[in-house]
Amino acid sequence: MALCHHPKWGLPTDVLAPIAKRIGFLNASTRFPITAIEMLRSFTRHSELIGQLVRREIAGRYKGSVFGLLWSFINPLILLAVYTFVFSFVFKTRWGTGSENKTEFALALFAGLIIHGLLSECIIRAPYQILNNPSYVKKVVFPLETLSWVTLLSTLFHTLVSLLVWLIFFVTVNHSIHATIIFLPAVLLPLIFYCLGLSWFLASLGVYLRDISQVTGIVSTLLLFMSPIFYPISAIPEKYQIYLYLNPLTFIIEQARNVMMWGEMPDWPSLLVTLLVSIAVAWGGFAWFQKTRRGFADVL
Repeated sequence: MALCHHPKWGLPTDVLAPIAKRIGFLNASTRFPITAIEMLRSFTRHSELIGQLVRREIAGRYKGSVFGLLWSFINPLILLAVYTFVFSFVFKTRWGTGSENKTEFALALFAGLIIHGLLSECIIRAPYQILNNPSYVKKVVFPLETLSWVTLLSTLFHTLVSLLVWLIFFVTVNHSIHATIIFLPAVLLPLIFYCLGLSWFLASLGVYLRDISQVTGIVSTLLLFMSPIFYPISAIPEKYQIYLYLNPLTFIIEQARNVMMWGEMPDWPSLLVTLLVSIAVAWGGFAWFQKTRRGFADVL
């Protein structure tokens, strides 16, 4: 028997029914909890809905194309090939480690771009999360905080595909892989919380201040050049390196390269501090979103 779909959400009613039951019927005076526990529960409570929306988001990006989802693999493959040719064979650039490996610069560059791309796509898309879904705010009871989870997970999917392309290329060139790469998820975990916090904050701010969507593009470009993506951190005079480390991407990119390319262990104490800071950022963004969401319907 064919599934009926909700007219607004476009999802099967057998999925939405238990979710709606758990959410209950909210009104304008409803208080939205802002605790850190509730931040995590927003994912576990609505995981089924989030999964449905993530799959629809990923499939919708390539809808109507000939290769479909295969483009998520083809795009990073083409980019890596271009970086390798331009920087390794045309400019003959070396990363600065003393190695004569012609592809080392391309691999280091691509690793940095993958990590930057995860944060960049989240903050650029965040201001439109509520603006592009006014029906979720006005006409139906919907857990709006889950939209940031959807953006993060759909972006994370493409990040993982790009990392797979990087890994295949690294093994092809070097005929081996460092065991320390198993620590990459731990290195990326703080970035995931940063993305969540900023996404919640910008999604709310984008409703009240429409210019924020223009600012995020500029910020993304600034982060691109103010992070050690096109150059190693050692290329910067030591007295200025402290300013680059104010950028949260700097530490994560450096640690990711260490475990992916150089076979070094993560800096666990610094990584723990970074994780705690990122959780605080995520909680702050979630609290801001919950405090301001009651005014969304009045503005849209």
